Amino acid sequence: MNRTSKIFRSCASAAALAALCVPALLPATPAYAAPSGDSAQLNQAVEALRAISTMKADFVQTDRNGQSLTGELTLMRPGKIRFQYQKSAQLLIVSDGKALTMIDYSVKQVQRWPISNSPLGALLDPKRDVAKYGTVKQTGNPNVVSIEVRDRSHPEYGVITLIFTRKASAPGGLELSYWVALDSQNKRTTISLSNQRYGVPVSNNDFRWVDPRPKTRR
Repeated sequence: MNRTSKIFRSCASAAALAALCVPALLPATPAYAAPSGDSAQLNQAVEALRAISTMKADFVQTDRNGQSLTGELTLMRPGKIRFQYQKSAQLLIVSDGKALTMIDYSVKQVQRWPISNSPLGALLDPKRDVAKYGTVKQTGNPNVVSIEVRDRSHPEYGVITLIFTRKASAPGGLELSYWVALDSQNKRTTISLSNQRYGVPVSNNDFRWVDPRPKTRR
């Protein structure tokens, strides 16, 4: 197993959580009496993500030890996302809208999580109440919006904090800049985005993958 693959495995679960959270925030009626300012920011973040039909961006995934992997993210609403890691990693994470799949080509292994049963996967369901899971965290900077997402009834799912910056040219006026995932073992993973491109051509083929496992298995 190469060093890059080991780095990835140390934060793969957090990356999977992040993959579920990025396209997840959908309209909802608040389930708690949040301050009006917080409600406005949460609603604006929800609307900004709703306004994204397709997106591509470069990303850097960094673990708590400062070790990093790079790649390209492709997103298409609803629920489809692809993390194409650098070639040396021989790794891929894809959600086709039904399941989240991690493919490790270096060892020819595939892991899948049904979205309906995945950590924080309920957020992909527009009928669920997102405000039950999302909380605004004040940053002290009017141009930065921070949304913490957690399911308090399932602390084992971890916590995701989404960070938006105000940008007039971004859908909804907010751009998702990075997110921080903290799993139940306190392993911290940060995924930073750059070169975001909106409304780019994306097809269902972008969320398909080649199965590296032998066709004949005993």
